[in-house]
Amino acid sequence: MGSLVPLFLTILVSFTLFLSTHGASSMSLQALPTLSFEEGYTQLFGDTNLMLLRDGKTVHISLDRRTGAGFASQDLYLHGFFSASIKLPSDYAAGVVVAFYMSNGDVFEKTHDELDFEFLGNVRGREWRVQTNVYGNGSTGVGREERYGLWFDPTEDFHHYSILWSHDRIIFYIDEIPIREVVRTQVMGGDFPSKPMSLYATIWDGSNWATSGGRYKVNYKYAPYVAEFGNLILHGCAVDPTDHSSTCNKFNGNQYNSITVSSDQRSAMENFRRKYMTYSYCYDVLRYTKPPAECSIDHREAERLQGRHRRSKGHHRNPQDVVTI
Repeated sequence: MGSLVPLFLTILVSFTLFLSTHGASSMSLQALPTLSFEEGYTQLFGDTNLMLLRDGKTVHISLDRRTGAGFASQDLYLHGFFSASIKLPSDYAAGVVVAFYMSNGDVFEKTHDELDFEFLGNVRGREWRVQTNVYGNGSTGVGREERYGLWFDPTEDFHHYSILWSHDRIIFYIDEIPIREVVRTQVMGGDFPSKPMSLYATIWDGSNWATSGGRYKVNYKYAPYVAEFGNLILHGCAVDPTDHSSTCNKFNGNQYNSITVSSDQRSAMENFRRKYMTYSYCYDVLRYTKPPAECSIDHREAERLQGRHRRSKGHHRNPQDVVTI
């Protein structure tokens, strides 16, 4: 980790400068410096199914009959901004799962935290779906999934997917639009992620659940399925893996807490959720007879989503299916 500390400090200065010059907007966050693969990442699995292009600025990970592939950040982070431009596999992609997420399951096996973007493939002619999830302190028994459609084809070009994680809130972004905000509250308690995590990107076979509850499987005659990653941003408080001490002092760590959702961003987020959110755990009456305590219920949204949940019973991922690789 020591070799990355000077690089981290340089980026942290850039981060502070961006905030002071532009304010805490998602546009300024997307303008942060990117890293090459060698500067910030390491391969997890998949041997030749991971390829580096453009001097390590672009990463291709693929799934074939033999294996999937994945990579992870070299360091653990306690809070920060994490982003990638991603282009998903085209054509028939049922059962294929591409994940861009943070986790510490390898360090805290029974009390792990996790922040997920999961991209769920589909049959030809049907769109990919995006799922976000939040786990804290091993709270996998309470799945906090949300699922969305998209206003674009994610297989035609690269789009930005980002996670802002601070002491006070978590914000998921797609193309600089916040799509979900999770605010730390007393009722969530330890379920709010609070321990250092690594960043991961993987592609794997989720035939048993990913498309229509497992009805449609991966068809390997269309392999290899290739997911492309670029514009990799790792911008957080790196920690020592032995004692979890942070490279951030209190002032620098608080920079992430200053990032909130502006009124214009909130309007865009509400518009996105009204048009494109197809599932929220808060409205799943088949799963929770009483919504989890942190849920704020909108009755019009409840009516719209509960109708969807009744029609798609059993088609969401079991919260116990935690993928470990």
